Amino acid sequence: MIVALAGGVGAARFLQGLIRVVPQRRITIIGNVGDDIEFYGLHVSPDLDIVTYTLADLVDPVRGWGFKGDTFHCQDLLQRYGYKTWFNIGDRDLATHLYRTEQMRRGKTLSAATTSIVSRLGLDVTLLPSTDDLLQTYVLSRRSRMHFQEYMVRRQTKPKVKSVLFKGSDSARPAPHVIQSISEASGIIICPSNPIVSIGAILAVRGIRAALRKTKAPILGISPIVGGKTVKGPADKLMKSSGIEASAIGVAKYYRDFLDALMIDKVDAQLAPQVRSLGIKPIVTQTLMKTMADKIHLARRATSEFRH
Repeated sequence: MIVALAGGVGAARFLQGLIRVVPQRRITIIGNVGDDIEFYGLHVSPDLDIVTYTLADLVDPVRGWGFKGDTFHCQDLLQRYGYKTWFNIGDRDLATHLYRTEQMRRGKTLSAATTSIVSRLGLDVTLLPSTDDLLQTYVLSRRSRMHFQEYMVRRQTKPKVKSVLFKGSDSARPAPHVIQSISEASGIIICPSNPIVSIGAILAVRGIRAALRKTKAPILGISPIVGGKTVKGPADKLMKSSGIEASAIGVAKYYRDFLDALMIDKVDAQLAPQVRSLGIKPIVTQTLMKTMADKIHLARRATSEFRH
């Protein structure tokens, strides 16, 4: 079984390649829920949905989130009713949040609701939220504390970040099967997601980082930083604000306590000796995923490390 720790868009693109290399039934994805938020009384799980929609070939390829061809009639009317609609939710996307919220109000866990959504959209992967408990990522600026979605979507990552905190991390427990899947994996992949607020939110759940250190499975990471910049999103900004170098070296150091190998892009080939000096095997290859062939290549290169 291959286990992948995943955030949103970057992880979903990599996982598109992985399901073409490894049978879906042999893939377990541990997803970030730190981005989860309530809108219009509904439980929204952005990263879980991006992964699900992408793997089911339903995602909007331009936006990278939501359903392709979706409409926004409901949101348009909500705006007329006076709601602040800075977080875009399409009509088909809304159905997912309605279903999830109804299931959870009936007593189902987020894990159970997620399993049902994944299955009903025709997938055979196992998608596990990192926790079923409250865990939310907050960004602290000089003047305010805001949910990550407000920082990312409403404020377009403009505020200068002082620090990041994970509300609920002191009490959040790993969702069922998360620790077991890490322990029993044949290989573990840290997807090319934001180390601070995507993978970092997963690692903030008590017991997950310790399980990664304890497992006998080889652990491979894929750097989301290429040439000192993030491919998408504010990873470089947030790494700097957390006192971490915005480079593949910074990524290696952040995961150093459990990582065995790190894939870095060819443009960062000169960093390979520094990665190796940290006790981590550097793997230099093309990590940018512009085409499906690129995604498959990266997935094949990553999983080849587990056959050695």
